[in-house]
Amino acid sequence: MTNEHPTESDLIYDWNLTDPTRGRERLNRHVELDDETLRDGLQNPSVVTPTKEQKIAILHFMEKLGIDTLDIGLPGAGPKHLEDALALANEIVSKKLRIAANCAGRTVESDISPMVEVQQRAGLPIEASLFIGSSPIRQYAENWTLDMMLEHSKKAVTYAVKHGLSVMYVTEDTTRAHPDTLRALYTAAIECGATRICLCDTVGHATPDGVRRLVEYMKGVVERTGAKVKIDWHGHKDRGLDIANTMAAVEAGVNRVHGAALGIGERAGNTPMELILCNLYLYGYIDRDLSAIGDYCRSVGEACHVPIPNNYPVVGRDAFETGTGVHAAAVIKALKKGDKWLADRIYSGVPATEFGREQVVRIGPMSGRSNVVYWLEKRGIPATDALVDRIFQAAKASNRMLEDAEVEKLALAPAAR
Repeated sequence: MTNEHPTESDLIYDWNLTDPTRGRERLNRHVELDDETLRDGLQNPSVVTPTKEQKIAILHFMEKLGIDTLDIGLPGAGPKHLEDALALANEIVSKKLRIAANCAGRTVESDISPMVEVQQRAGLPIEASLFIGSSPIRQYAENWTLDMMLEHSKKAVTYAVKHGLSVMYVTEDTTRAHPDTLRALYTAAIECGATRICLCDTVGHATPDGVRRLVEYMKGVVERTGAKVKIDWHGHKDRGLDIANTMAAVEAGVNRVHGAALGIGERAGNTPMELILCNLYLYGYIDRDLSAIGDYCRSVGEACHVPIPNNYPVVGRDAFETGTGVHAAAVIKALKKGDKWLADRIYSGVPATEFGREQVVRIGPMSGRSNVVYWLEKRGIPATDALVDRIFQAAKASNRMLEDAEVEKLALAPAAR
């Protein structure tokens, strides 16, 4: 490298790109996001349902992050669910928020009528997300025939459209359903007026290759109807392939992907919305301010009583911290160059500052003396040899990272100077 200020491609050879000598090409379409935190996410056995006020606060963080649509609940589940869905809809209208709303429901009129009520009372367009199982295993367990499923689907979509709702038709367990069944169900729903369809990996069965094949097949089904219909992807993380599957769906051409904050949801949970945002940003598919991503996750964690693991990507306490001597030394050298861009990437695949964080150098048993010197200098404390030795020896004798308060106590002790 001969440039005084190297470019990103000079410093990082990116094997993720087909041609690493070129930058990542942006998509020529908008990737929409549907947030399932306050509906599907609350099906997690360990979560506590947020209060109405907490749901509204979470809604505003979604707005800040540019999330397109929020599932405001399943109002057909009972009066409390209807009340909360209406409160969220009213907040969107009264605060003139950009985010849109949808409601989940089975393919039965009793689930659709409350959605109509929310739309009429709030004066907010509601998208009806009408779902029905589709896989052979589900049909066998439920004693369903395809004719029964088609009848339920047609009646439900027709009823919803007749009452002024837009419809997203959803098949549960799409990733284990027969193509002939999917073609019949989705075609019928589209012919009855559905303007969006959703492909669901309900039990986290899919692999990225499977996602690509499914999306390509369903694009063909939609094309043959001649209708302008958008395609959604809804994934779960039972096999830990949720993010990979979601990105495969985006690259295969879906219009909208679903997620929930911190990946909450039934069993192992939904695809984490914050990691969808992170990866879409790093892929170059979206360009927006994501500094509120930590507040979004903390608000959900506190409201739902879901602790954020220290090593959780992007928003966990440890995500951008290092105490290892070699790693910390590289970060420190970058910071001493006055190059935050470099410091953010020298030992991190995710740039902290893009997500409202910063690189942090800690002191612990695997630290070098440079960690101690940097810690002291950053706080304006003279790094004398005696003081550095005192802290360094305490760190080596410890079985964990020292907390800042512990280091400060060592630094300010009279005998330390």
